[in-house]
Amino acid sequence: MPETIRCGVIGYGGAFNMGRAHAEYIVATEGLELIAICDLDPTRTAAAATDFENIKTYNAIDELLANPDLDLAVIVLPHNIHAKIAIQCAQAGKHVVVEKPMSVTVDEATAMIEASREAGKMLSVFHNRRQDGDYNTLREIIVDKKLIGDVFKIEVFSGGFHEQNPKWWRSSKEISGGYFYDWGAHFLDWLLGLVPGQKIESVTGAFHKLVWHDVTNEDHVEAGLIFDSGASANIQMSSIAYADKARWWILGTKGAVVDKGGYFEVTGDFQSEGEKAVLHVPYKSESEWQTYYRNISEHLLKGADLMVKPEQARRVIAVLEGAEKSSKAGHSLPIPTEEEDAKFVRQD
Repeated sequence: MPETIRCGVIGYGGAFNMGRAHAEYIVATEGLELIAICDLDPTRTAAAATDFENIKTYNAIDELLANPDLDLAVIVLPHNIHAKIAIQCAQAGKHVVVEKPMSVTVDEATAMIEASREAGKMLSVFHNRRQDGDYNTLREIIVDKKLIGDVFKIEVFSGGFHEQNPKWWRSSKEISGGYFYDWGAHFLDWLLGLVPGQKIESVTGAFHKLVWHDVTNEDHVEAGLIFDSGASANIQMSSIAYADKARWWILGTKGAVVDKGGYFEVTGDFQSEGEKAVLHVPYKSESEWQTYYRNISEHLLKGADLMVKPEQARRVIAVLEGAEKSSKAGHSLPIPTEEEDAKFVRQD
């Protein structure tokens, strides 16, 4: 195995400075080396050259991928071109990290996985928020300590009443995939991590376009999931919600968890059978996003298990896409829908 993985970032846009954030994670990770940054805009590569010493900059992806020293490409681009560029990078013999969401369609996600497998290269998706302090607290309560027994109902909400920016590509359905494809990808990844190993039997979607007509994104989306255990979940993302609600509301056979903002209220039989008690569990104080890149390094250099497998990220896309198809059809749809889906979706 090599001693160092040499990395390049594709996309150094100013919004959120995510290209710079990825570059900083790479620089801070043992075993990874930042050698290049690519962006179509020369002003952005000029900024990158100022931000990081001793790197090469490129204004064309083909030129970056022609660099024989490059081992891993990190894709920080609009959602609708994730698949195209990831496949191009794999075919050029590079490992790939792609920002979430993995892609816009399941077919794209499948093609990405197949390209990386054919090239014998790693593919992973930056689901860094698995390491958020609040989510790690929730997972510890539900999965690790099983304080509320077997989970049979999960409700997740994120939103408020706010206009989407008509000048930003994330508000364009053609480019972003739709309103569900931004934070919804994080929330679905979180949700699926709370019911590990369970097969999704069906998804029911409800997509609305009611208020914000100067953008092409939806303004309210939701998906209802049924798992093979009989457990159910509902996730809502809204930009037209006048009323707030708890981010997490979860029922189990021995208790319940409600997100109170800053802490989780856990109710259950913790002291004696039939005697209800209430615990207030504060969020873990820090998020450990650097963990993602440490795992990438350890996977490529030491053979450690990959933390975010592409098959897991593909399952998120299957739900996002399936929910929209269900909404259009007016009825629930099975997930997975074909034998080919099972081949990928169940590998977590």
